[in-house]
Amino acid sequence: MIKEKTMTSPEVKSLRKIAPEKKATGNEVALAFDDFMHAFESYKEANDLRLSEMEARVGEDVVTTEKMDRISRFMDNQKRKMDQLAIKGARPALGGMETSIFDSEHKTAFNDYIRKGNEHGLRQIEAKSMSASTDSDGGYLVPDEIDQEIGRRLSALSPIRSISSVRQVSTSVLKKPFAQNGMSVGWVGETDVRPETNSAQLVELQFPTMELYAMPAATSSLLVDAAVDIDSWITSEIEAAFAEQEGAAFVNGDGVNKPTGFLSASTVDDASWSWGNLGYVATGADGAFASDPSDALIDTIYSLKAGYRQNAKFVMNRKTQSAIRKFKDADGNYMWQPPAAAGQQAMLQGFSIIEAEDMPDLASNSMSIAFGDFERGYLVVDRAGVSVLRDPYSAKPYVLFYTTKRVGGGIQNFEAIKLMKFGIS
Repeated sequence: MIKEKTMTSPEVKSLRKIAPEKKATGNEVALAFDDFMHAFESYKEANDLRLSEMEARVGEDVVTTEKMDRISRFMDNQKRKMDQLAIKGARPALGGMETSIFDSEHKTAFNDYIRKGNEHGLRQIEAKSMSASTDSDGGYLVPDEIDQEIGRRLSALSPIRSISSVRQVSTSVLKKPFAQNGMSVGWVGETDVRPETNSAQLVELQFPTMELYAMPAATSSLLVDAAVDIDSWITSEIEAAFAEQEGAAFVNGDGVNKPTGFLSASTVDDASWSWGNLGYVATGADGAFASDPSDALIDTIYSLKAGYRQNAKFVMNRKTQSAIRKFKDADGNYMWQPPAAAGQQAMLQGFSIIEAEDMPDLASNSMSIAFGDFERGYLVVDRAGVSVLRDPYSAKPYVLFYTTKRVGGGIQNFEAIKLMKFGIS
């Protein structure tokens, strides 16, 4: 019988809690990272035990499998905890930003509106700046510093936004011409006549912005409490809601009242790839990896042109990542490698892994892994301005804050992203 090695209990380590309102310290981040690395070492030991049991008994021991699943869940939780601590440590204080006299006036008027419902100051501000409400339901634009902070936090919390190109516009639709075949170029001598080049084949890509909303609620006592930072409260209340909805739309959105997700594009075998489709590489097994998973991973990596591989990343959810953690290469080394430091990403075959929970689980013919240069392949479009409408009537005694922003997204380069299909062909 193989003796199970001892390990530090993940359940004990998970009792370490960080106060949500405090800025993360370097020691807290270091402790979380140490816990993660200890868990990874225990995971490798448990997996080695599982493999040896399979060789000896031609089967897996249930206790060992459950232990691996428990450690894997702990590692996922620790990774999220490290990311949250890294975000907290990097957050600037809203009150510490440099502001002009106009910005300060806007912030004071906005604070008065949120706390007391006094609209007079904001009406004057918008009249001075020749601006208007951003939606048909009314509302007022938040100060620029809050708008910028919301954008920064969304970039940290929304996985696809964090790796994609982001462009801000003032209109409802961004229209972008794109040359499918690139620019026509050629070599000539210093005094040679320059021949006329072929006309570029341009396509127009359109990225409409759609309304995204959140509706945090506050009590009257919170609003009158001078110690409460209303700017930070608004930002923290909506950031997670916006990031969650964005993340789902950027992956699976159908383009109807939401951005178009990259998995909504039509797909073809990469050998038959053409513009307007995403190419895929099949694993060779239905709903799973083949016996040697490295073959499909390498084929997927090299299906991407060299220019796109330099900045390429894997995108998958935690369940798919959990399956990959068990794989070893021909030399017995684990393919999945943990982050080198807190705030960084795990690696697979030398490329970063971005965890997006909206990616599909492993299933028959699922497209559960994406690989590519998302900065060149996917575009997120933000319409400038976030507006807030105060509603003290609909949910008495609570005050609702109907907060809206407009965002769009879609594929801008179908050549820069490839998919892995968990199917035979």
